[in-house]
Amino acid sequence: MTARPFRVIDAVYAQDLPRLRAVREPVFVIEQQVPLDLEWDAIDPDCRHVLALDAEERPIGTGRLTPQHTIGRMAVLPEWRGKGVGDALLVRLIGLARAAGWPSVSLHAQVDAIGFYRKHGFVAEGGVYTEAGILHQNMTLDLTSAGN
Repeated sequence: MTARPFRVIDAVYAQDLPRLRAVREPVFVIEQQVPLDLEWDAIDPDCRHVLALDAEERPIGTGRLTPQHTIGRMAVLPEWRGKGVGDALLVRLIGLARAAGWPSVSLHAQVDAIGFYRKHGFVAEGGVYTEAGILHQNMTLDLTSAGN
């Protein structure tokens, strides 16, 4: 088995903010046209953040776990998509939620990413809605069942 060309670390918000910005702003603000003032919110400093770093320690992906028991701001730079970075970030965030003893964790999945979250056990809830100009679907993962 070959080693992955990246690793996932737990980020420290104040210290790692430039690295978080290096992923979230190109993906959300530039690529997806999310307004900058919507991308960075008041709960960011209170979240648990994770970063994926390439072999040269450059940030290539990120995600966060909020105090409201949600996963969010999952982003992977375009050249790294389809290479397991998103999977590794999500697995780490689910592990943090489980370690915190949470019974479940939810997220607002972009409609194009529903299949990605479904393969990790998330279940869609409710209808599709627009958030920041992008179609989303609420999804939840039960952390109490043996299969998770």
